[in-house]
Amino acid sequence: MEKNSKFKNSIEQRKKNMRLFKRFTPYLLRHKGEIALDLFCASMTTVCELALPLIVREITDAAIEDIASLTVKRILSIAAFYIFLRIVDAIANYYMTCGGHVMGSKIETEMRNDLFSHLQGLSFSFYDNTKVGQLMSRLTSDLFDVTEFAHHFPEEVLIAIIKIIGCFIIFAEMNIWFTLVIFAMFPLILIMTKRNRQKMRDTFKSSRHQIGEINAITEDSLLGIRVVQSYANEPIEKKKFDIGSLRFLSLKKASYKYMANFHTTVRLFDGFMYIVVLAGGAMFMVAGQISPADLTAYLLMVSTLMGTIRRIVEFSEQFSKGMTGIERFDEVISELSEIKDMPDAKELSDVKGEISFKDVSFKYEGTDSNVLTSINFTAKAGESIALVGPSGGGKTTLCNLIPRFYEANSGEILIDGTDIKKYTLKSLRSHIGVVQQDVYMFSGTVKENIAYGKPEARDEEIIEAAKNAGAHDFICQLPDGYDTYVGERGVKLSGGQKQRISIARVFLKDPEILILDEATSALDNESERLVQQSLERLAKGRTTFTIAHRLTTIKNASHILVLTENGIAEQGSHSQLIKKGGIYADMYALYSI
Repeated sequence: MEKNSKFKNSIEQRKKNMRLFKRFTPYLLRHKGEIALDLFCASMTTVCELALPLIVREITDAAIEDIASLTVKRILSIAAFYIFLRIVDAIANYYMTCGGHVMGSKIETEMRNDLFSHLQGLSFSFYDNTKVGQLMSRLTSDLFDVTEFAHHFPEEVLIAIIKIIGCFIIFAEMNIWFTLVIFAMFPLILIMTKRNRQKMRDTFKSSRHQIGEINAITEDSLLGIRVVQSYANEPIEKKKFDIGSLRFLSLKKASYKYMANFHTTVRLFDGFMYIVVLAGGAMFMVAGQISPADLTAYLLMVSTLMGTIRRIVEFSEQFSKGMTGIERFDEVISELSEIKDMPDAKELSDVKGEISFKDVSFKYEGTDSNVLTSINFTAKAGESIALVGPSGGGKTTLCNLIPRFYEANSGEILIDGTDIKKYTLKSLRSHIGVVQQDVYMFSGTVKENIAYGKPEARDEEIIEAAKNAGAHDFICQLPDGYDTYVGERGVKLSGGQKQRISIARVFLKDPEILILDEATSALDNESERLVQQSLERLAKGRTTFTIAHRLTTIKNASHILVLTENGIAEQGSHSQLIKKGGIYADMYALYSI
């Protein structure tokens, strides 16, 4: 039963390796010319290495049979030929060391770029269940070993093939039976090291995962450093980090244990092989089946061959690291976004702004109950729609469905009478502006953050957008004006300032559809007043969805939807809902107290 399980695991591992090679091969093939030159150089270094035992054998034979034949001219000719070989070897090795590593770095860079591009296209649901620290690890450290793997793998395979075949031919020419005895030993080393190779690969993968965990802990703690220090919880964060570090240390210890077992086995086998060749060769020589020159060549050639076998076995460590990096790359690159363009998707243009929800339901992945159930309403072009209701009622979720940050489980969402799934994502989102409660500022200048709404914008357009957002005056008072560095996540700006910059960003984008997700809830009264004025200017003439907990800010909305866990409980204008005396009226009365 255990043998069947091991056999099955071996088959599964081979299948996995083949799949990973298939994923990696296209990156190699992009550099066919460089690989070909690298392999040519590898073959040259191998040929040069194999030549030395043959040269020694020739000199030894001549010395034993006819010492007079070793003239100065012949010795100098042999020396000159060997020097030529060493020069060729040096040039070839230089390219392998420099050009090969550069090629590997190019492949690493291409894989990292592809992975980053792929991550940019994954939906919100993927990020809901994934730690950013883990993704950072896969983008950086996981791909470091791919550089080595990318060029060493084809090199080592070719060198091994040439040396093994070359040594076998040379050995067989001297004595086939002794050659078969020597080569019969090599499968033993592969069998003896197989278990440790697999253990090493497993621990390398676990180590990579744990590095991602440490990255996640570090990112979480440092980004929340103000909260950590305000609660004096530095010891708690230190403890979490220590636990992660100790876990990583234990994995490193295990990997070094398997590595030590691995290398010790190789060294023991190395010594055993020399004993076999020396003792066996001596007996064959006594029997008159090989000459002293042959034995000398055998010893030198076996040294070369053992170096090759040692490199193959030791490359297993690098192979395991490289395959682990490719495997973790493959795990993310294989993630498919459920939100993507349909084959016949068209560009959204000439937007009027009418938005209709038709029997829309939605639930988050991994949950059983709907957040939204059978939502039906229409927002006419230019209307202001306010969403109110208790937390968990689905207000933000409903708004996130419009730009397809999430995909509705059932029903349709229409813009100007066409299902949003029939539009390309890029064109759909280019006509929608979002102002959130938690404003994200990119590390850079004020100007760069505003220009994010329209990267090609001129300075005049950026300034005009800032004026419309009520941000121009305070920006001019900053140390470097629009070129002021805002700090990590805009830490050098107040909440109101960040919010007005985010509004300027949307003004610059100039979308026909606007989503305001509790954009003033975290502000003080004065900042809220200023931001609210900016939002009113921004919403003018646009179809606007406003999520608000301060009900006075949405009294003038064209239409108010009261969302609960059961769907739309009430809808109408402010005056209509107050007269109705239902949920909205109770909420408004409570707010007014």
